[in-house]
Formats: sequence, C-alpha cells, structure tokens
Amino acid sequence: MKQVLVLGTGCAKCKLLEEKVRQAIAQHGIAAEVSKVAEIKDIMKYGILSTPGLVIDGVVKWSGGIPKDEQIVQWLQGGV
Repeated sequence: MKQVLVLGTGCAKCKLLEEKVRQAIAQHGIAAEVSKVAEIKDIMKYGILSTPGLVIDGVVKWSGGIPKDEQIVQWLQGGV
C-alpha cells in the first residue's frame, strides 16, 4: 500500500491537491493511504520551499503547485 502525504497548511491549492489525489486513488483502484501534514515544522522536514507538496512512499514528488492529473496517477502507480 502506498503511503501518500499531502503537505500544506490548508490553503485552497493544498485542499485541491488532496482532493485530486483522493480522486485518482478512487478512480484507478490504487491501494494507498492519504494523510495530511499541516504543521510548518513537519512540512519543512521534507525540504520543500512552497506548498502544496506531495510525498509518495517517503519521496517528494511535487511542490509549489498542482500537478496534472495524469502525473499524479503515474506517481501513484509507481512511475517516476
């Protein structure tokens, strides 16, 4: 099961990214657990400079905006 973290303090883009990730998981039947990291000190541990951020299985995949839906699915399915 994939471990997915959405990094963000609660801004509109952070909420949108979380929604897109959850939709991708549901639509493609991907086994994943999504958690939200909202504390700045916890977000900083991932070395990103802007939010939202997306971490999958401990690897930062994206930060500072909203990736395309296709890219999210590719990451969730194990692609680079």
